[in-house]
Amino acid sequence: MDCFIKKIFQGSVDEKIHSQFVRFGKGNYEGRAIIVIHKTKKIKLKASFEYANDFVNLVSEFGGGIVSGIVLSKDDISNTISENNIKANSETKKGGLFYKNNLAEQELNKEQIKKLLDNSYFSLLDIQGKDFILKIKKKIPKPGKSGEKKTDDKFCQLEANLKYFSQIKEAFFWDVQDCKKIKAMHTYEINELIIPQGEKDFEKIRLLTKRKGKIIRKLEIDKREETKEKELEV
Repeated sequence: MDCFIKKIFQGSVDEKIHSQFVRFGKGNYEGRAIIVIHKTKKIKLKASFEYANDFVNLVSEFGGGIVSGIVLSKDDISNTISENNIKANSETKKGGLFYKNNLAEQELNKEQIKKLLDNSYFSLLDIQGKDFILKIKKKIPKPGKSGEKKTDDKFCQLEANLKYFSQIKEAFFWDVQDCKKIKAMHTYEINELIIPQGEKDFEKIRLLTKRKGKIIRKLEIDKREETKEKELEV
């Protein structure tokens, strides 16, 4: 399992990653995709909202657990939910932007959680397993420019057994040597919008337009810092 930032740096951008950037126009966006790991007697991982799906994907690899919360989807996924024996009710968000699927507390396995992820825009789920607890807030922040307000770097919080450390590190901090504390934060520099030719529908243009520029990854590793850059086209 690789987080969306790792996929960008490795050049494997997909539709899920593209959807992360639809909210951005031209400009510099600082303090994005913040994630911090503390390694003591257990692992404490916290991050901003961008990582919600990655956190859920990660703990599904641990084997699933007791799940509750909200899945936001662009399409009506009530049939998928019922076909996979998941207890939930669906409602359309005001304005018709996406569906809000409310999950009752229940035990779900890896495959059921993966089905939710495959069909979601954001999975805002609390999951408790034998050796971990994941908590995610239930309302994603509205788009805003850098500096308007402090990024909530505790939107996603995971506590897990040390046995998962190598798996977590490879997913989120693949480019760092072993250490006790790591913080990563990112700046998106978008200097060009690649608009689809021939499309007349404004909403489709918004959704299909690609963003081009670069991403800057700033790492704080114990008491030292590193900065890395990657060209961005998503």
